[in-house]
Amino acid sequence: MRVAVVGAAGRMGSEVMRLMQEAGYEPAIKVDARGGEGMYTSLNESEIIPEVIIDFSYHTAIPEIMDYAVKNNVPVVTSTTGFTEDELAVIAKASEVIPVFRSANMSLGANVLCDLVRQTAARFENADIEIVETHHNMKADSPSGTALMLADAVKEVRPDAVYVCGRSGMHKREANEIGIHAVRRGGIVGTHEVIITTGTQSITLKHEAYTRTIFAEGALSAASYLIGKAPGMYNMKDLLKG
Repeated sequence: MRVAVVGAAGRMGSEVMRLMQEAGYEPAIKVDARGGEGMYTSLNESEIIPEVIIDFSYHTAIPEIMDYAVKNNVPVVTSTTGFTEDELAVIAKASEVIPVFRSANMSLGANVLCDLVRQTAARFENADIEIVETHHNMKADSPSGTALMLADAVKEVRPDAVYVCGRSGMHKREANEIGIHAVRRGGIVGTHEVIITTGTQSITLKHEAYTRTIFAEGALSAASYLIGKAPGMYNMKDLLKG
């Protein structure tokens, strides 16, 4: 598998490359806008055409990545978060031409959590739902992509749900709110907690990531899955179905 890793100098890109090396092969192309030993600053600098691109870069890089991928007919796996509406539109348009795998969280556990949240929200349709996400102090986007993914899972069964990110001032909780709260401290990889409360009981669903390896493993599995697929948008649900 000829893989181009974009964001190769970052935490996640480095972990993807470490797993590839343990498996006995190197990335075909290593790309990072910051540069580095053996790295290109753009996909366009390399003459090698990869079989698949794994993107763990920054959201502003996605237009260039998708432009390259469409021109060269290369599938893309992206777990970058913080996309603007315009950037999401770029991804959607590219998926009309190439297969694109997008997930805010590549871990199996986090996606199982999504399913549990969806089921529980459907069962307790009038419950108050709050999401608390905790990450390391260098994470820029807030709320996290995974927190929004969990909120979206609730919205699938509660179409009228409104996201309220943090609270300040005088504000009484509305029945259709999903509260989303971000905590940034230390070197925490990622913790997501969903609290579902009725007038008589409370259910807490929680996922803790102890290492970034789980996300890198998921990205490599997604890359292998995507090769040979028809154009379209894919996610962890598709991967887990096989």
